[in-house]
Formats: sequence, structure tokens, C-alpha cells
Amino acid sequence: MLIALSFDFINGFHDAANSIATVVSTRVLSPKLAVVWAATFNFIAAFVFGTAVAKTISAGLVDPKQVTQYVILSALTGAIIWDLLTWWWGLPTSSSHALIGGLAGAGIARAGWQVLVRQPKLHWPIIGVIPGLGEKWMSTLIFIVLAPVIGLIIGLGLMVAVSWIFHRSAPRTVDKLFRRLQLLSAAAYSLGHGGNDAQKTMGIIAGALLAGGYLDQKQFASGWGPYKWWIILGANAAI
Repeated sequence: MLIALSFDFINGFHDAANSIATVVSTRVLSPKLAVVWAATFNFIAAFVFGTAVAKTISAGLVDPKQVTQYVILSALTGAIIWDLLTWWWGLPTSSSHALIGGLAGAGIARAGWQVLVRQPKLHWPIIGVIPGLGEKWMSTLIFIVLAPVIGLIIGLGLMVAVSWIFHRSAPRTVDKLFRRLQLLSAAAYSLGHGGNDAQKTMGIIAGALLAGGYLDQKQFASGWGPYKWWIILGANAAI
């Protein structure tokens, strides 16, 4: 669990900076205040979002019955090393992808490819029937590819719309308005980051508690028993 929270902390300084890059570069907030701003909303996310992402990580990708403490330790160590290397190199990468890949790789090394959660057939709109991997795997892999494209399209559309709406406005008026909006966007980004990325660590901790015998299958499936709020608050505080 200590390693899981360490990964969560590293995830925070690796990824959370993205949410405050604009407010710092435009001098809306000083770097110290911006970090406090991001940390506050990352923690508030614990009380806003559920645990759907955590459940996907803990049981939707790799068979939890095959997950041991060694699998979890290997997955976390691999993700931490990759995060630190890419931070050192200045490369913008996803901690989530590193963790998912590490968990899958460690699971496969222990129990083979059958450790990945599968379904006989999946019926997808437009795509049709896809045999093999389970729904959570397919959704995850598809959106790993689509997420940058969707972000590009939305960003392009918003930039065109904003330029058209404010093209006759005085620069001082626009600057004042957008400085305030940047605070809102940074808060929303941080809230989303805490609600999504912290949950991945929650799922890993829940899996560790199951593997260590602190949770039984019923508690694991129904909401982590007496450890629920400890897991949620610990993960959001660390990030």
C-alpha cells in the first residue's frame, strides 16, 4: 500500500502540473498558489466522484483471483520507473497507461494471457462483433487512441468559437475575463484528475488488500468493507 500511495504521489507531480500550466504561464497565480489550487481540487474529488474507475482497475482488466502482492508490486514499480524517467526526460506521458500496462504485463508473466478479463463476444455499434478481450479492455484501448483526437477536435472547435465571439472585444476586457475563466478551468481539470487518476490507485490498493487476505471476495465486490473511506481519502490525499 505504501508503494501504491507513492505511485499516486508521483502521479500527482507528474500529471497534475498539466492543470496549472496555463495559470502559471499567464501569471494568473504564482507557482506555489497554483500547486495549492490544484491539490485542493484533487482532494475534493474524493467527495464528488464514485469508484467506477477503481472497480475497472481492480477487477475489470485482470482477473483479481490471479493477482498477488508480487503482481501488484511489479506493476507499481514499473509504472513508477516509467513516470520518473519520462518526468526526467520532459516527456508528456500518461501514468494511467503505464499502470494499466504494468498490471497487465505482471499478470501475464504470472499466469499467462488468460489472466486478462475476457468475454466470448462483444457487440459494438458500427464496429460489430469483437471476440476476445472484455468490454473494459476494449473501452480502455479504444479511448487510449481516441482521447488525443477528441481533445484536438474539441480544442480546435472551442478556439475557433472563442476567436469569433471575442474578435471585436477590447483586449483588456478579454484578458480580465479569461484570467478568471482560467481559474475555473484549472479547478475543473484538477477535479477531473483527482476523480480519475486517484481512483486507479484505489483499485490497486483494493486488489492488494484482497491479495493479502484483508478483504474477502464479498467485501471486495461490494465496496471494500471497512477500508472504503481509508482507501478513497488516502488516494486523493496522496495525489
